[in-house]
Amino acid sequence: MAGIESIGVPPLRMTDGPNGARGAKNTLGSGDVRAVCVPTGTALAASFDTELLGRIGDLLGRETRQKRARVLLAPTINLIRSPLYGRTFETYGEDPWLSGVLAAAFITGVQNQGVATTPKHLIGNEAEYQRTTINSIIDERTFREVYLLPFEFAIRRGKALGVMTSYNRVNGTYASEDPALLNGILREEWGFEGLVVSDWFAAGTTVGALEGGLDVQMPGPDRFFGAPVAEAIANGEVDESFLDAIVDRRIHVHDALDAWNNDVDEPELSVEHDADRRLAHEAAAAAMVLLENDGILPMSPDVGSIAVIGPNAVTAHIMGGGSSQLPAHRRVPPADAFRERFGDRVTVEQGCIIDKTAPPVRPDGGFDIDLFMNDDWSGPAAAQLTQQSGRTFYFGSPDPAVGTEAFTARMTGTVTPTTTGDHTFSLIQVGPARVIIDGQVVIDGINETPERGEAFFGLGSVEMLVTVPLTAGAPVDVVIEFNGGRGNGIKGLVVGHKPPPPTDLITRAVTAAAAADVAIVIVGTSSEWETEGNDRASMDLPGDQVELIQAVSAANPKTCVVVNAGSPVDLSWTDLPAATLFGWLGGQEMASALIDVLFGDAEPGGRLPMTMPLMIEHTPSYGTFPGESNNSLYAEGTLVGYRWYDTRKLAVQYPFGYGQSYTSFGWTEPVVTRTGSVSCDVELTLTNTGDRAGSDVVQLYVSPPASSFTRPAQQLAGVAKVHLEAGESQTVTIELNPRSLALWDPANQDHIEAHKRLAGSGAGVGLSGGSSHAVEAGWYVEAGDYTLNIAHSVGDVAFAETFTVSEPLGPLQKEATLP
Repeated sequence: MAGIESIGVPPLRMTDGPNGARGAKNTLGSGDVRAVCVPTGTALAASFDTELLGRIGDLLGRETRQKRARVLLAPTINLIRSPLYGRTFETYGEDPWLSGVLAAAFITGVQNQGVATTPKHLIGNEAEYQRTTINSIIDERTFREVYLLPFEFAIRRGKALGVMTSYNRVNGTYASEDPALLNGILREEWGFEGLVVSDWFAAGTTVGALEGGLDVQMPGPDRFFGAPVAEAIANGEVDESFLDAIVDRRIHVHDALDAWNNDVDEPELSVEHDADRRLAHEAAAAAMVLLENDGILPMSPDVGSIAVIGPNAVTAHIMGGGSSQLPAHRRVPPADAFRERFGDRVTVEQGCIIDKTAPPVRPDGGFDIDLFMNDDWSGPAAAQLTQQSGRTFYFGSPDPAVGTEAFTARMTGTVTPTTTGDHTFSLIQVGPARVIIDGQVVIDGINETPERGEAFFGLGSVEMLVTVPLTAGAPVDVVIEFNGGRGNGIKGLVVGHKPPPPTDLITRAVTAAAAADVAIVIVGTSSEWETEGNDRASMDLPGDQVELIQAVSAANPKTCVVVNAGSPVDLSWTDLPAATLFGWLGGQEMASALIDVLFGDAEPGGRLPMTMPLMIEHTPSYGTFPGESNNSLYAEGTLVGYRWYDTRKLAVQYPFGYGQSYTSFGWTEPVVTRTGSVSCDVELTLTNTGDRAGSDVVQLYVSPPASSFTRPAQQLAGVAKVHLEAGESQTVTIELNPRSLALWDPANQDHIEAHKRLAGSGAGVGLSGGSSHAVEAGWYVEAGDYTLNIAHSVGDVAFAETFTVSEPLGPLQKEATLP
């Protein structure tokens, strides 16, 4: 973010999040400046632990400062309308209350380090399909009660100093140009004093953005801000007061961060602290959800032979794809961690292949890259680089020597195959490129323009494929030529290489499992399947993973399956293995944390922050997700996530809030103490009745009285997580405030006007009753008996207490509206 030199405001550097602080010197998972990679959003949400989220925020605030930045582009607090949403893994799940309290804790931790946050993406960005233009159609109640609620927590409770708008339109207006949203709700109602930042390369208009409340257009150089603002003011198209307000807010953020002497010109640091690594490990373990266990877990460390099987056992899948990717300090495949811990007791088999596209080619000694300041790869190189794989991505200039001028690049390397047969090479490009093997052009994306595909945020081409016969041990020269053009936009390519696939992977896995004392099968997705830029097509596990689970479970009754994914997947097979653990995309310490959980050095502390449905056809947005004709209709209304299944009495595979433990807990009868006409405290004592330490989560759901509005059967309003040694007890209190019971009444003005019209018509025609009698939109608490469900999960209620509201209340005023 450029400075304002005329008044002495220095620049503010931003860095991408949310599962780390990538820094400006790295691009989407690659680069030389390493960073701590914490578990992804759904994993952190599974902890149900605001204290942990605060410490993670503190860590990433310090990481951001090490990257010489003062703004962390995080957290992602969109909600899961559909399990197929491409960025599900970044979110805090499907519940707006849980997402909000976790976001507020995370934001507080980050900003305590003098780093601003930008909770994103405001608002209605619950699909990647046509995300830059689609119109999210959301009714007012759903808008307020569901999708705005996490942002309200972030701003009113977390005091966020920034917010990032979404690309899309909401009810016809682009979010970054919506004065009712940005100036009305955020600033006037919620008291937001920070900066509103656009998403990268979002379209906009100068007058619309200024009057709408946008402060920062990203990235630079300016497109509709900068010089166009001066021109619009000079021409009388917009009042200068809008620009003054932006400057005032910019100064406020610098004051709040004490960011007047920034170190943006200092080298970015890649320092890993032991305490940060331990915290990342703790978070990975705290996220893991034990779905099934017939007693096999925790395993004894003295177990004999161990078969470690699966595509996600041999490759480290620790984060999703897109702008959140970063070069982690370590990416340890679980199989390597097992070998390190248990030595030659471990046998490893891949089991199957789940690649969506060919993996990036990795030459024997990496690639040497020459950059040329012309369009024909001629003359001396202007700059020289090196990299290990055939994936290259430029977000602006590839090198200071090139800047934003037109350039071409030539990458050269040598590949020595280990198998004889037909090898597949591929090319996905953003910008013209070609692949040359042993002097022959085998893929030409320069003279033959390919169709648009899904990669690179939807900007890349389809995958172009070619088969090349190679001989084991015989090296071949691989040359890639790329025309980057000029400008600061996204440029890049992936050249893939896939040897002939083995045909006996499952057979070998079954043989290994049958010979072992225990089998651990690690399945899941990858950053190809779960990524920004496109949504998934189904909940199916990619490749032959279900067949692999079935075969291994049949071969060894002591089989444990670990699901390494950030989103709901098909879990119809969980009755086959002896145990199933949902391990998420667990960050850089996932492999070691997984072993600790499996063998009892840590406990599976997670609960599901999203429903695991039986089938995609049962999900709330089925039929309207991701959208059609450039519209996405949020037809399920307030019944998002578990509210849909619970209210409609639909069976699920595993309910929201579910998770088993290695120990047991006893709960006392809760005590409800009224603290106001529409508020109360709920208190109970938990005791660890088992023989080992563990954690438990008390979940409080509110079930409303009968209403003329469509309301969920119950919705989450409070959580308490405790960590107890064997035999230890702890009393917890969950506070319910007026907002815990309230609904948003939009005040049916159409109904009121209709009454007036009929009353004056003299026709004596009656008008059927409306759902609202309010004349002013706002938060209202209806009278009646509210049931307070104190539960282990949304589907497992331990106690139900009644709380009566004698008189309706509303609209709530000022502090009473705090969530």
